[in-house]
Amino acid sequence: MANDAKLPLAVERWFSSTEHPLESAMRRVAAVILGADRRMTAEIRYGTVQFVYRGGFANFVQVSKKHQITVMFNVGKRIPGIFPHLEGDGPNARFMRFASLTEVNARAGELKRIAVAWCAMQDRA
Repeated sequence: MANDAKLPLAVERWFSSTEHPLESAMRRVAAVILGADRRMTAEIRYGTVQFVYRGGFANFVQVSKKHQITVMFNVGKRIPGIFPHLEGDGPNARFMRFASLTEVNARAGELKRIAVAWCAMQDRA
């Protein structure tokens, strides 16, 4: 998915209504995740963008924090692989935080690998 590719209308509306100062970085996160695997989709769930393939993969959380972007990987602990920027030590969720578009671009490869690993894991389930 290119940066200028069309998002689902509901997701576009969400971005428009959120008015986040890091919107371009959030859109880049979406482009990386959706571009990682053609099976990945996006929808609005629980009031935020959720990325989905055979279950909820990840979503933007803590959107009211205007100084950063937080992506929660719902069962990130189970995604196979080593991902140095995933944070958290709880039983399921993992998080990746970004303070700028530059950080998103720097971690785009890792973000893509996480999405690809999710899709592969879901196919094995």
